[in-house]
Amino acid sequence: MTRNRVLVVDRELDSDIYFCFSYLIASMGLQVLWSFGLACLDGYALRRKRNLHNPVLVSLFVVGDWVHCSLLSLAAACSSAGVAVLYAKDLKFCTNLPCSRYEISILMAFLTWLLIGVSSHVMFWILASV
Repeated sequence: MTRNRVLVVDRELDSDIYFCFSYLIASMGLQVLWSFGLACLDGYALRRKRNLHNPVLVSLFVVGDWVHCSLLSLAAACSSAGVAVLYAKDLKFCTNLPCSRYEISILMAFLTWLLIGVSSHVMFWILASV
């Protein structure tokens, strides 16, 4: 279902003009895949009664959370917010575009980044305790 939403929004945007919004969509799509992969790994570990507190595995999770999720999500949200401000305030494109939908998606991206930051911080402390 999320994949279909991403494809619909991506088709709605002209990729040449609104590249930063496509970057935001791709970033959030990768976030969904990363989270789904970790959920599957957690489910497998619970089913097999395995412990995931291996230092190598936890290091992989920390690097994935910090580099992939946190930095990529922040970069995508900031670039999208910058372009949204440019379109709304400077170029006055909001008469032709549904700017409120873009602003809501950017707000949700920053909220997602905040939650990813908390998750990354927790993973860092788990790594320190292993």
